[in-house]
Amino acid sequence: MRRWEQATEAMDDPDCDPQLLERTYAQFPWVNRVVSGWRGLYLRRLRPRLPRERPARILDIGSGGGDIALALAHWTVNDQIDAQIVGIDPDPRAQAFARTRLQRANLPPGRLEFKQAFSHELCNTQQRFDVVISNHLIHHLTPEELAGLWRDSAELASGLVLHSDIRRSRAASILFGLGTLPLARTSLTRRDGLTSIRRSYTSVELARRLPAGWHVEAAHPFRNLVSYQPVVSDA
Repeated sequence: MRRWEQATEAMDDPDCDPQLLERTYAQFPWVNRVVSGWRGLYLRRLRPRLPRERPARILDIGSGGGDIALALAHWTVNDQIDAQIVGIDPDPRAQAFARTRLQRANLPPGRLEFKQAFSHELCNTQQRFDVVISNHLIHHLTPEELAGLWRDSAELASGLVLHSDIRRSRAASILFGLGTLPLARTSLTRRDGLTSIRRSYTSVELARRLPAGWHVEAAHPFRNLVSYQPVVSDA
């Protein structure tokens, strides 16, 4: 199935229906629980990287409705890990929804913060994070923006970078289309999800766009995991 780079998602339109957009954000948590696998990634890849001698810092780039950042906040609280999590997204609608969810979350003060910002703006603040992640961001970006994501992530991370996205295939499109049929008229989830699959990369295609030192692996189900670990100097 060819990549459809020119396709656009309705939720990226500033003038899209605000009620449909809000319902879409509200459905993201269960969609991500089914397809994204962040609980397993947290246990296997993120949690072992988090320091215990000081507060850990985690950055979620393109945090959208905030469900992944909120999940990370709850998981670290449950594991008694002192962590400060920052979710950034340039879309004011996403930030408003995420902050509303944060107000209702039962989290200790200072555990999670949402900011309306681009990753390159954080680079100018000289902030560093033990872990930098994103979910379903890669396929939204132009080639130039994608190069900026690799560059900014490497600059902001002192430990691990892990970007998770859809891996395009006909099977993924068919299964997602069938599984989200009940949502077809309730939100943008099904329409934009099918568009996202068509915009996403195969592992081979994504590998061609990665700088030296970066890696991509095909994960189940229908996922690409892009990782980078900064080289720590002994000097």
